[in-house]
Amino acid sequence: MKLSAEEVRHIALLARLGISEEEVEKLRNQLSHILENMEILSQLDTEGLSPTTQSIALENIYRLDEPSPSLPVEDVLSNAPNQEDNCFKVNAVLE
Repeated sequence: MKLSAEEVRHIALLARLGISEEEVEKLRNQLSHILENMEILSQLDTEGLSPTTQSIALENIYRLDEPSPSLPVEDVLSNAPNQEDNCFKVNAVLE
């Protein structure tokens, strides 16, 4: 399925992306290629196959939660526009 440049611009608008005319052509080719591959995959007979979310076993690797020194308060607040009592001061959002 080949996408038109207008369809790519519409997709970019829906995604709130600003793209140049060069990007329109590049994305048109890439998205068209993806859709062509999806058409090929849709022709496969998947009747009787159970759905899977991951084809290989995964294992989470956690690092040890060890305390480390914090940044100095002066460095953290150095660019804060408003500060009070060693804290960021922000305008109230709720009344």
